[in-house]
Amino acid sequence: MNLDIVGQAAGLFAVTNIDDIVVLALFFAQGAGRRGTAARIVTGQYLGFIAIVAVAAAGAFGATFLPAPVIPYLGLLPLALGLKAGWQAWKDRRDGGGDDDPSRDRANGPTALEVAAVTFANGGDNIGVYVPVFATAGAGSTSVHVVVFLALVAVWCAAGRYFATRPVVAKALSRWGHVLLPLVLVGIGLLILVEGGAFGL
Repeated sequence: MNLDIVGQAAGLFAVTNIDDIVVLALFFAQGAGRRGTAARIVTGQYLGFIAIVAVAAAGAFGATFLPAPVIPYLGLLPLALGLKAGWQAWKDRRDGGGDDDPSRDRANGPTALEVAAVTFANGGDNIGVYVPVFATAGAGSTSVHVVVFLALVAVWCAAGRYFATRPVVAKALSRWGHVLLPLVLVGIGLLILVEGGAFGL
């Protein structure tokens, strides 16, 4: 295995996925203390990222599953999930569950499909970057990129969980995570829509 290609793949992954660590930390904080949350988040992150790589690889080798004009509209996924999470937080507060009330349902943590949807939608720019890289790299180098990417997804999940469990960060996320998660998801959704020119924005 060519170490230069491994290094390039690692650098490419880091640059295109740095924001995912913040989202992962928020997801881990949302499901803190809920059984099975970590497995659902990791599964969802892998599902979403594998979908990104599959679409990029298909595009690089001639098949186009997602026409370019459709990609900006992926922003609707995190936007909808953010609005749903915000509605749930508002409803919990209205029904009397305070920030420090452990009985307040923090949505039992995110589902694997919710994490996958956010990961995939947030990866629209990744697809745009990966397609030309895969197209010029050839099948062998593309395989190395994919292996490195999938290994680093685990590192990203571990980093997100690490940050979510640091005492200072965990305390802040426990208190404000139910507000931050909807804001971050809505922000990601709007950014994808606006940057892609969806709806003529």
